Amino acid sequence: MERLLNVDQTVLGLVQQYPEAVEILKDLGFENITNPAMLNTVGRVITLRKGAAMKGIALDKIIRTFRDMGFTVREEYSV
Repeated sequence: MERLLNVDQTVLGLVQQYPEAVEILKDLGFENITNPAMLNTVGRVITLRKGAAMKGIALDKIIRTFRDMGFTVREEYSV
């Protein structure tokens, strides 16, 4: 089954769909992702794109990492 994600989906949505994304994001520098309170509050509104900008993590690095882990990543905005 294809694991598809969009950089404009919320972090919470991504983690709910793919629980294994928690460890990937933690390793990328989203260290607060393991805190359920942070995930359930900030994660509801922060997208991967916004989170990357806030944390100073290159979006290309996030995309490359998820692709290396077998995900298909959409980079364009959802309509």
